[in-house]
This record gives sequence, structure tokens and C-alpha cells, in this order.
Amino acid sequence: MIKNIIFDFGDVFINLDKEIVFREMQKYENPELTPKLLEVSNAYEIGAITTDAFVKELNNAFPKASAEEIISVWNGMILDFPDHRLEFLEQLTKENTYRLFLLSNTNALHIAHVMESMGEQKYNRFKKCFEQFYLSHEIALRKPNTDIYEFVLKENDLNAIETLFVDDTSENTEAANKLGIKTWNLLVGKEDVTQLKSKF
Repeated sequence: MIKNIIFDFGDVFINLDKEIVFREMQKYENPELTPKLLEVSNAYEIGAITTDAFVKELNNAFPKASAEEIISVWNGMILDFPDHRLEFLEQLTKENTYRLFLLSNTNALHIAHVMESMGEQKYNRFKKCFEQFYLSHEIALRKPNTDIYEFVLKENDLNAIETLFVDDTSENTEAANKLGIKTWNLLVGKEDVTQLKSKF
């Protein structure tokens, strides 16, 4: 029996354009996203480096792009947050059947842009639906590493087999599943989080 639901944020609630960085950086001289840049991105996602350091690293890799252009492309990944998903979540909260949690890989630039694009009121409506609101750069942990799931389970005294994790990335759901957590790997464009109750 499911008692707890852990939700991802991007492409579960808020729509993303995950390919924008790859597309836009083709315009500059060095179109390769090297393993080092992936490491930099991952470090930024757990708050291990500052925004300034992150932008500087990208600026070094793409010297023809200004810091402002880099930030604009980076934040261009964030699209809209459909009202029907927020209304669904608020109804789920009102029913009070499940303990609800958010667990998102994100970073300081993206979350600030999300707050600005959604507006403070809508963002706060969203945030208050959750018992805990875990952002990777604030807790220094990221999916799909096992320790992030163990952290959430332990901190909230959750039983894995009573917990459902909803994420659009199969690597993340597979990692959670290995700990006994039930999972829904949401297929973006084919499924919607509002179909949640048909999944268990």
C-alpha cells in the first residue's frame, strides 16, 4: 500500500527543454560538452561550486559566449508550469491520503528562474503542497546516487515499499527501485502526472 509519494520537479510538473544547451552552444566555436563540463554541471547541481564559478567554467569552454548569453541559454531550459498540474497536486494535498515530497536535481540559477517565471504566489502554492521540498544544490546530494534516496527515506522515517517515486529519467527510477521503492518512470509527452492514481 502506497503511503508516501516522492515527486521529481522538471518534466513532471514544470516543462523543460533539455536539449537547448546542446542546440544553442552549436552557435559557438567549441560545441563539445566534454566530460569536464559534465563534472562542472554535476558539481553545481550539488552546490559544490558557486554560480560565478559555474558560469566562468562555461565561459572558458565557450569564450565567444558572454556570461549573460550563457545564463540565458542555461535558463532557457525552463519552460511553463501548466495550471492543471498544480491544481491536481493541490487536490492531492487536500485529500491528505499520502505524505508528499519533492526531490529535484536543480541548481541556484534554475530555481531562481523558476521562481521568477512562475511568480512568487504560484511557486509558494506549489511548495506548500509538500511535507519536504528537497533541492539537490541545497542538500548536496543528487540523483541517481543511492545516498539521496536513503537520505529522504531515513530523514522522514519512510518505508521503501510504501513509497512511490515519480521521475521522468529511467536512470533515477531504476536507482530508487533497487532500494525497494516503487517507481513510475513518467514518459514525457505520452503521460502526465495527473494520471498518477492509475499507476498504482
